[in-house]
Amino acid sequence: MSGAHDISHLLAGAMLVTSFALLYQERVASVLNAFAAQSITLALAVAWTAWSDNRPDLFITALIALSLKGIVIPLALRRMVERLGIHRQVEKVVGVGPALLVGLALTGLAQALVAKVATGTASHAREALALALAIVLLGFLMMIVRRNAVTQVVGFMSMENGLILAATGARGMPLVVEVSVAFSVLIALFVFAVFVFRIRERFDTVDIEALDRMRGDRR
Repeated sequence: MSGAHDISHLLAGAMLVTSFALLYQERVASVLNAFAAQSITLALAVAWTAWSDNRPDLFITALIALSLKGIVIPLALRRMVERLGIHRQVEKVVGVGPALLVGLALTGLAQALVAKVATGTASHAREALALALAIVLLGFLMMIVRRNAVTQVVGFMSMENGLILAATGARGMPLVVEVSVAFSVLIALFVFAVFVFRIRERFDTVDIEALDRMRGDRR
């Protein structure tokens, strides 16, 4: 079992690395590639948990994560980006360096919080939960420090990847909950696509700060 936990932690750690990669990227296409890599790693982590813990229902969760978030959603976002003509660099609130430093601080905060709160759980469970919480916090950070609407929705889905990683450790979690969450994200993606197309048609930009300036000019 120790070897199984080591592989689980390795895959969770790889997801954390991709979370930092999302903050590091400066082009929208690279952000989408990093998100696809994170989602595929999530599918591998869930599949490994399903095999090592003898929980075959999680294989369905892994398949959903691989097909929807690893392939379908990144391809759909890439097509939407091409149709919108977004081929420039990602708009930032802060630079890459400060964002990565804040990300490191949030990762340490996640470790400290889990170590303090989950004192009665096994060490491997605490480590997995800390990694999942760090991924959630880094996804939230990406939504704050990146102004482009496309990168913000990627940050939201990265947060959900962290939540799914944490949920795989919760035995007895109904599969219907996981399926409904996955499909709700897919539906939200299509709603977001329609919303962004309308923004682009009306204001010729998807930069959040630019939209705020336009709103201020009209007051």
